[in-house]
Amino acid sequence: MVKENVSGIRQRILEVCSKIKQDPEKITVIAVSKGRTTQQIKEAIESSITDIGENRVQEAITKYNELSAIRYPLSAIKWHMVGHLQTNKVKDAVKIFDLIQSVDSLRLAEEINGQADKTNKIQDILIEVKTSAEEAKFGLKADEAIEVIKDIAKLKNINIKGLMTVVPIVDNPQKARPYFRILRELRDKINGLRITGYSLEVLSMGMTDDFKIAIEEGANMVRLGRAIFE
Repeated sequence: MVKENVSGIRQRILEVCSKIKQDPEKITVIAVSKGRTTQQIKEAIESSITDIGENRVQEAITKYNELSAIRYPLSAIKWHMVGHLQTNKVKDAVKIFDLIQSVDSLRLAEEINGQADKTNKIQDILIEVKTSAEEAKFGLKADEAIEVIKDIAKLKNINIKGLMTVVPIVDNPQKARPYFRILRELRDKINGLRITGYSLEVLSMGMTDDFKIAIEEGANMVRLGRAIFE
């Protein structure tokens, strides 16, 4: 089932990329494996998935260790932290994740920087931006993100790759479009102002129900759970 699902996703990405004249190879599909088994992750990897996303640090470590214990080749797999990250979990997160997508404060970035410094690691991150008014959502407000990013960019063991957002649940994927557009326009503004000294390339936005709309609005990284595993 996973293999068929991934194949179907690739076809849908190809269709939308043909429409907007984008290279489908530039779209990274992250299999969000929250609550999934190690066997399901193996099936995803064997179906051409190279990026695994987890919402919880401990769950990610457990699965990583289980795959390592059976000598499953993980060298080509990238691990993404896509859930809210607490500062007391940063030490473990820096050990395993290639990309921490949910950096939503200067304080969290400073903790990541400090832990990465201890192991001489340059930790890739995304800045999480709150593009809606939902109280339950994490992330920097769009109008405060630029100043915070200026400070984060000064941290020597952090590399800001781009921006991430989680949009509200809507009854029609088209209703998510304005939130995706806010993130793209913010990324373009940051790059235009040369705030970081380098271009932010990654826009991580879009999930199972709305990833095609997200790609139309500039996403080059989509986070899919149900679309892959169900």
